[in-house]
Amino acid sequence: MMNSFFWGGGFEIMFFLMFCLIFGIFIFVFIKVIGQWNKNNNSPRLTVEATVVAKREDVSHHHHNHANGGMDTTYSTWYYVTFQVESGDRVEFAVTGSEFGMLVEGDYGKLTFQGTRYLGFERI
Repeated sequence: MMNSFFWGGGFEIMFFLMFCLIFGIFIFVFIKVIGQWNKNNNSPRLTVEATVVAKREDVSHHHHNHANGGMDTTYSTWYYVTFQVESGDRVEFAVTGSEFGMLVEGDYGKLTFQGTRYLGFERI
């Protein structure tokens, strides 16, 4: 019974469905990223007074096994800074590592951004 499923067309159907699912997810993510990029480009460039209220890092690590039995690990670090604007609203932006290192909680200045894109912070 199981043998006829895999070799009688069931395996090909499952393979095709998995391929379509993975391809569909790839297309969805691609469209979402392009949409956000386009939205940011069409958003006004704003400069507002703000205070740095929080900083955080997101570190991920991935283990890679090699055919020769070896293994290595790679690390990725993403940096985020939360600003509070005059209205009391808070907004978080992804920043570069060097920008992250230069900002200190409590810093007050002018935050420049466009949509969800961080453009800079200048202390006053």
